Amino acid sequence: MNNPYGMSDDMPVYVISVAASLSGMHPQTLRGYERVGLVTPRRTSGGGRRYSMRDILALREIQRLSQDEGINLSGIKRILDLERELERTRLTAAELQAEVSVLRNELESTRAVAARLAELRRAQTVDPAATLVPVRSTTRVTFWHGTTQSQSTAQPHGPATAEQREAAE
Repeated sequence: MNNPYGMSDDMPVYVISVAASLSGMHPQTLRGYERVGLVTPRRTSGGGRRYSMRDILALREIQRLSQDEGINLSGIKRILDLERELERTRLTAAELQAEVSVLRNELESTRAVAARLAELRRAQTVDPAATLVPVRSTTRVTFWHGTTQSQSTAQPHGPATAEQREAAE
């Protein structure tokens, strides 16, 4: 929940007494839940606890599971851990789906280029200098133009024999 003041649900702003009041619990209960690892408020430099709105919502869920569902604290901890793991897995799945979409588009583009090149090759009109190939802007492309030994001004490695000199001329 974002508000016009730019605060997020993760911003630790509530002292323990306010967090206890907002969650409908006693401050000592919040300390106990922290001890067993159900909530982890952030600490100030002086050691004071600061709870976020997300922490308060978690405390309300803990209270609901405990009182309404009759689940003990270790069961609640397991449920909360599994819910966090599920959320991380969902985020990962969404990221992977986006990556698959990008890769599918690139594959489709590559297949279209390959089909066009195959068509040009069948027509025997392939001119590498005139053929355009779509390339991602983040891809570095290097053009290499090979030269034969007779076109090169480079000296051969080691002494050349008379036969090699004649063949080069």
